[in-house]
Amino acid sequence: MALAAVPGAAQNETMVTDESSQRQRLKSDTFGAIWRVGTGADTRIQRDLSSARPWAAWLARRLALREARALGRLRGQRGFPQLYAVQRDGLTRSFLEGQPMFEARPTDVDWFIDALRLLRRMHRAGVTHNDLAKEPNWLVTDDGRAAIVDFQLASTFKKRSRWFRVLAHDDLRHLLKHKRTYRPEALTARQRRILATPAWPSRVWRATGKPVYLFITRRLLNWSDREGAADRGRD
Repeated sequence: MALAAVPGAAQNETMVTDESSQRQRLKSDTFGAIWRVGTGADTRIQRDLSSARPWAAWLARRLALREARALGRLRGQRGFPQLYAVQRDGLTRSFLEGQPMFEARPTDVDWFIDALRLLRRMHRAGVTHNDLAKEPNWLVTDDGRAAIVDFQLASTFKKRSRWFRVLAHDDLRHLLKHKRTYRPEALTARQRRILATPAWPSRVWRATGKPVYLFITRRLLNWSDREGAADRGRD
């Protein structure tokens, strides 16, 4: 099953296989491989699904399609990967220079202000990320600003429906949870109230879906906490 076309993305770009292209495999798992291709300003990231396990190939393509749709909505905006092409078995996007949150450990209040601006722009575009509890999905860029990556679980909306608002609220709560970890004294009274009021899907997820998710990702897929399942330890 090929990925569907995404507006604004070039189609049928061939996956790079030439060793002279300076490909570096960053990750390989059940759902395929992620490659860093090129150097300098020409560096790109390729999500290659051709090596996905046969039983997981349909899910890998579904996740890549979600990512492509979300990045299509965010085209041209700073702080998000730019979608270059959609292939039969994957996609190509821009590479963002920076460190993941768990390595950079941001304490600058300006970084969290910038991260909040990113969330607002993303939500105005009708996109919810749905996976921002994971610190690897937040970057501190080389110029000290915020960036968001890994949109495989993202949702796109035409209207600001009730479900959109629920998911957007959770995106915000996850950012504030990170702020509570690294700069708790900088939380405003309103932000503390938001942290104290998780949406009902979050409560249901923690009680029912999360234990199953952790069993699958840690025991069956062998993901580490930093790679596939964030272990926040606090609500």
